[in-house]
Amino acid sequence: MKLATLSFLRSLSKDNQQFAVIGLGRFGRSVCTTLRKLGYQVLATDIDAKQVSAALTKEIVSHALQLDSTEPAALKEAGIFEFDTVIVAIGNYVQESIITTLNMKEAGVPHVVAKASSEVHYKLLKRVGADHVVFPEYEAGRALALTLTQPFILDRFDLDPDNSIVELVVPDEFHGKTITEIQLRNRYGLNLLAVSKDSEFQINPNPTYRLERGSAMVVIGCNKDISRMPI
Repeated sequence: MKLATLSFLRSLSKDNQQFAVIGLGRFGRSVCTTLRKLGYQVLATDIDAKQVSAALTKEIVSHALQLDSTEPAALKEAGIFEFDTVIVAIGNYVQESIITTLNMKEAGVPHVVAKASSEVHYKLLKRVGADHVVFPEYEAGRALALTLTQPFILDRFDLDPDNSIVELVVPDEFHGKTITEIQLRNRYGLNLLAVSKDSEFQINPNPTYRLERGSAMVVIGCNKDISRMPI
């Protein structure tokens, strides 16, 4: 995780219960649906009246309005500038996305998250002031490639390009051995954080804990070392 991302996440207020989402395409609808299920108030907007109507009919948002987000006056009238966090989900329309993001930052919105559709788009969004930029297609493609090439990894959290925390299937080679016996740090340069069985995690397990085939383990370390783990 980059320091800029960490700084952005720390700046978010735990008391923030309201979000505005600009754009009701697949990404925008997904964000709205998840926030709504988590109990947050969501105001969504889209230039397409049909998208707005569909969002209201399916009840994926608290409120939805049809407006042109490139027009500051329309955003101000809708009260968008009063939100603490605004998600600009207009990834496929670069010009509109950039103008909308610029409108938000010029109006003083504290936290603006924007969706990028390309590396150039990403750079432009950062240049106009987006606090956090997401690149769903890139992230999904990377995740799929890692899943296909490293199927023994159940889940992962990238700390930076070179280091990660991963949950992986206990290798057959480790079955029946204690944590001390597998010598994870000496042999692979990895540190064991937890073990799990039947979705129940044991943090900092005892060195005498015996690993079992079919269970999982959570380790932290360099990606190159993680890839050396026996499959």
